Amino acid sequence: MKAPQNLDRFEIRFSGLGGQGIITLGKIMGQGLALGHGYNVTQTQSYGPEARGGSSKCDLVISSERISYPKAESLDMLVALSQEACNTYFPYLKKGGILVLESDLVKQPPTNQYLGLPFTALARDKVGIVQAMNTVVLGALSFLLPFVNQATMRKSLESVLPTKIRAVNTKAFNLGHRLAKKQWGEDAGEIWRPEDISKK
Repeated sequence: MKAPQNLDRFEIRFSGLGGQGIITLGKIMGQGLALGHGYNVTQTQSYGPEARGGSSKCDLVISSERISYPKAESLDMLVALSQEACNTYFPYLKKGGILVLESDLVKQPPTNQYLGLPFTALARDKVGIVQAMNTVVLGALSFLLPFVNQATMRKSLESVLPTKIRAVNTKAFNLGHRLAKKQWGEDAGEIWRPEDISKK
């Protein structure tokens, strides 16, 4: 595997509703980036008043260097899986940052600069289990983020899952990666330039 890309500091916020698997998504991605890719990663999370149905967010800070401050404040990427989450956290997305949406649930994006996929419908209709939605997101981000190696992230995902749900989640991951490549391929090339990330 090629050496990981140098990252000064990269902040991602996963946000949405309780029950969408936001925290699990952040934990799996963070573990894959730390153990599989060798980055320093901090993960922080918060729930709304109810675990299911309330708001939920999980932040990752990723760096090749030691992380001096663990909390995300100026987001490089916001993943918003509900309209409320998008409205609440969009102001924290830095200029030039990337907004990734659940396109069926975020009907009124605050900007026309975003990447969207109907993650919930994809999990329900293509994978057969709506709870695999967060793994579809993980697969899509593994295509989009230039410092993520798809095979390494998939292996990390499989390592933390119980055997009985491994196959369906691997299917969800591959689906997300494939559709992101198909839908976002050219747009992703417009968004990311290596110097933007490594020299921020």
